[in-house]
Amino acid sequence: MQLRIFTEPQQGASYDTLLVVAKAAEELGFDAFFRSDHYLRMGSVSGLPGPTDAWVTLAGLARETSRIRLGTLMTAATFRHPGSTAISVAQVDQMSGGRVEFGFGAGWYAAEHEAYAIPFPELGERFERFEEQLAIITGLWETPEGEAFSFGGTHYTVTDSPGLPKPAQRPRPPVLIGGTGQRRTPRLAARYADEYNVPFTGVPETAAAFGRVRDACSAAGRAASSMTYSAAQVVCCGRSRAELDRRRLHRPEPGRAARRRRRRHPGGGRREDRDVCRDRGAAHVPAGA
Repeated sequence: MQLRIFTEPQQGASYDTLLVVAKAAEELGFDAFFRSDHYLRMGSVSGLPGPTDAWVTLAGLARETSRIRLGTLMTAATFRHPGSTAISVAQVDQMSGGRVEFGFGAGWYAAEHEAYAIPFPELGERFERFEEQLAIITGLWETPEGEAFSFGGTHYTVTDSPGLPKPAQRPRPPVLIGGTGQRRTPRLAARYADEYNVPFTGVPETAAAFGRVRDACSAAGRAASSMTYSAAQVVCCGRSRAELDRRRLHRPEPGRAARRRRRRHPGGGRREDRDVCRDRGAAHVPAGA
């Protein structure tokens, strides 16, 4: 079991705040520091001082940390072109000495696209573009130096690219794909991912999603055990039940809401919480928990 910190800075965090959290995570022995890739707050929070770019942030953290791994849950394919994404991630991997993990998704939050003039196609096209970007990004990284990479797709075409720069990790950084989609997501994970992540769901839903990816790996002729299976969960600890309830989402909750949150997310040191985390290769724990 690896425990990794996951932050949602669009809810209100500057680079300086993220740097403090990343350094603390490294000093306290966590395995990795991840951040979301969003440009707009969600819910009733102010979101101040405003969004920070995921890969600009990770580039800075790459030079300010020395051990902890750095990644995204998940970089949105709608935000960037595949070639420039491959270059940026490879450069940050070099800057970190080979500590990057590339979480990549199709993009889903329509409001942030509308707020920052980013095109947001329909779901089918987003997944088409996502799949082509996966092929291009991994292809650019994996092309041997001195050779050229080409790709012809519906949405993107690459012609005789040198596939440079190369990441520090060879042939490429680990690729993470997440979500609970029942058809396309398992197939893409089996083909491209080193890790499959299920975000913020209960034990039965998580187990079912893991099963679909294992089945997809088998159908693709890949050993299901070659995949790392992980879950993002809100994990909260306290010295007493009262402190535990008080720390959940940093606000008091009525007794019924607190009990509902206890049933949904791991907390404290209860036996059932240990059962929630069992058999998961990595757990991404939000820093605010």
